[in-house]
Amino acid sequence: MKSIPIFVLLIALFTPFSPQASAVPAPEVQAISNLMKQGHLDTALDRANAYIEKNPQDAQTRFMKGLILTEQNKNAEAIKTFTALTKDFPGLPEPYNNLAVLYAAQGKYDEAKNALQMAIRTNPSYATAQENLGDIYAKMASAAYDKALQLDTHNTSAQTKLSMIRELFSNNGKPVLVAKVSDDKKKNPVVETPAPKPSAAAKPVAPPAIKAETAPKSPEKEQAEAPKENPDIAAVTATVDAWAKAWSRRDINTYLAAYSPKFKPSGNESHAAWEKSRRERVTTPKKIAVEITNLQIKELGAKHYQASFRQSYRSDSFSSSTHKVLELVKSGHSWLITEERNR
Repeated sequence: MKSIPIFVLLIALFTPFSPQASAVPAPEVQAISNLMKQGHLDTALDRANAYIEKNPQDAQTRFMKGLILTEQNKNAEAIKTFTALTKDFPGLPEPYNNLAVLYAAQGKYDEAKNALQMAIRTNPSYATAQENLGDIYAKMASAAYDKALQLDTHNTSAQTKLSMIRELFSNNGKPVLVAKVSDDKKKNPVVETPAPKPSAAAKPVAPPAIKAETAPKSPEKEQAEAPKENPDIAAVTATVDAWAKAWSRRDINTYLAAYSPKFKPSGNESHAAWEKSRRERVTTPKKIAVEITNLQIKELGAKHYQASFRQSYRSDSFSSSTHKVLELVKSGHSWLITEERNR
């Protein structure tokens, strides 16, 4: 899917969100979700259309159809799908948020702003929409400052503000897609970007305070005060890093070797079906980049650790960012993954 410039507010992630949706999706809905995750978008869309024809009030599948259309770069059809959802289910904020994504991709920032304001009106605690609205305002401010500079090239105030806004976005690098489930009573999926929040008026950053120098500590004292490194934590960290690098190299054998024979795929998927799916997902793209940030290691028990981190994934056709949790156990001299889930 083509990246949306500056900030991206949408992730192609299937999560039951509608008050009308059951806690456990119907088998056909789950099958459509799996097809979408595996990249079989045409088949997923055909089956979604067939299911919606029989179940026109299934907001869950209609929302997923909008995501599939967005993945296929069929933005006009996706806008039509999400717009229809806002009319039939005006109490759901997610379709408004996704409309903002599509409008922002077209440079229609007023429409994006209005859509986000509707999302916030339907759910005032929708923090993601608030943050996305801030990004929209920042982009609109950037365009206004740029116009001011065109009219007056010596306007240093506008130049400073424009530079600061651009720096906020450039520090965030390429856009990534982030999703997390909100804590509100509906347990709706929300979509948010990790971009820094720009202030309404750019303010200069105060210089750091100068600390008084202290007498240097002796090497013996520094060594005594230095915390002892846990070798298991270091080994688990190295294992997770090697797993991500093997994935990035599309080295399927090394990637699969990171998993324990006792690894249990999520849902009711068999280990053989999971391995076949992973082989396709890892070897099909021509290019993959997996980056791990905010890695935290937690001991769960003897020879049992948990690794939680932010995973940013990019391929030649798809990009996403999720919070992932791996559980690893020690087997001989190696640490192997026994459980994997998105949080």
